[in-house]
Amino acid sequence: MTTFRAPILLLLALTLCACAKPVPPSKSNYVGEWLSPTMALSIMPDGNIRYARKKGGMNKTMNGPLKEFDGDNFIVGIGPMTTTFTVTMPPHREAGAWKMTVDGVELVRKD
Repeated sequence: MTTFRAPILLLLALTLCACAKPVPPSKSNYVGEWLSPTMALSIMPDGNIRYARKKGGMNKTMNGPLKEFDGDNFIVGIGPMTTTFTVTMPPHREAGAWKMTVDGVELVRKD
């Protein structure tokens, strides 16, 4: 039974990666590693998203494919299991750094 788990997990991981939609050229400024003291958000050009956030005494992490952009917001997940990241300030240059506000947290892109 154990010998079948690894191939199944690998197939599942490849399937999840294949579901990601690449970041459209009009949203290329979103691509990168975005950081704050309480949040880390990595948006890959191929549409894979990694997210970690500390809030209060809780830690939340999520890895998944980009489903779509809705205005400045972006939706991550598969089928009905999705999370919408609310972007109140899209990527912009400020004082020589790229910044973006997601779910109320100001993030700075790591260069």
